[in-house]
Amino acid sequence: MKLKTFTAPTYTEALNKIKTELGDDVVIVSSKEIKRKTLSSPGLYEIVVAIEDDVKESEPTKNDDVLLKLSTAAKEINSLSKMEKKENVNNLKPVKNDEIMALKEEISKIADSLKYLQATVWDINNKNELELPPEFSEIYALAKSSGIDSKHLDEIMRLTIKYMPLKMRKNRTAIKRYFHTLLKKMIPVRLEREIKPPHKKIMMFVGPTGVGKTTTIAKLAARYAYKLSARHKVGIITLDTYRIGAVEQLMTYAKMMRLPIETVVDPSDFEEALNALRHNDYILIDTVGSSQHDKEKIEKLSSFLKVNTFAEININLVLSAITKYEDLTDIYNNFSILPIDTLIFTKLDETRNYGNIFSLLLDTKKPVSYYSIGQEVPDDLMEANAEYLLRGILEKELS
Repeated sequence: MKLKTFTAPTYTEALNKIKTELGDDVVIVSSKEIKRKTLSSPGLYEIVVAIEDDVKESEPTKNDDVLLKLSTAAKEINSLSKMEKKENVNNLKPVKNDEIMALKEEISKIADSLKYLQATVWDINNKNELELPPEFSEIYALAKSSGIDSKHLDEIMRLTIKYMPLKMRKNRTAIKRYFHTLLKKMIPVRLEREIKPPHKKIMMFVGPTGVGKTTTIAKLAARYAYKLSARHKVGIITLDTYRIGAVEQLMTYAKMMRLPIETVVDPSDFEEALNALRHNDYILIDTVGSSQHDKEKIEKLSSFLKVNTFAEININLVLSAITKYEDLTDIYNNFSILPIDTLIFTKLDETRNYGNIFSLLLDTKKPVSYYSIGQEVPDDLMEANAEYLLRGILEKELS
């Protein structure tokens, strides 16, 4: 690494010199005004840049030093821009529009370069074999920090680099927009469709302990009964007789909403409970939460699915958004002895990193139907959509 100094009457001319001689891949170490411009004499600016000593790859020695240079450079760019505007007013000599546009363009390019370098520093310990062009480093760092699994992210980046039109690579906004569109197409969503008589819908909710199945059922019951375009008849069945608190909680919700509820212990009672509620449009079934490794409890749930029913039972796997991707995969694989129809994610209000959800959806190809975004019943429940997940992946700043 060595330093080289460039001087010119204006900051823009000095940048143009650097660009002509060294290109865009340089790091600004410092910049300052040596001589102030007057009516009778030009000014003089000095910019010091760091360049490699004929080395193919450059790697910062200390992250803190590089970040400090980034911060310093950004502040100096901002102050110089303000200084030139002030001088123009004092000297009563307007700057030509093309010079202003050139300066803005250069500052924009430098801002992009700073973003790329910041992302590179953030991911300096990444040891994968992906050959990442510098203009993609920021979007890669954002996606990785959100929790997207590396094998998914690397493959997506390879496809992006391969197929993105070259003209779209000029700035990070275009790259982010392209990446946003690509990820959106990869998120399967089950749209909510209201049923109409004589059709019925039976929904069973399964999943590990503590993810909020009972609260989610209460939210959906209120949604179907009171919040859709028509007020539907809703019945509830609870198979979770292991926890007295869960039964009492669901019964309290059912009483408040004036909804019928049945308690079932064995599969032999399940068919009878379904028939007792068959006049309802929606029947929601709560199940006992269990560890994904408790195969006996999961297999017992499958025995309830063997009874004769007047409508298909849709299995909804309820998962927590704050569960890491590897554990989400483990949970899904163990519960998949059941015919899982859709996924529901809870606790999205407790995190802003949704990459783990994205990776699971990509792996399983199962659609997501609802998000639980808080504890309030019934308000903190929303239909699933891709945009909400993408905000937790792309619309944030690297720390």
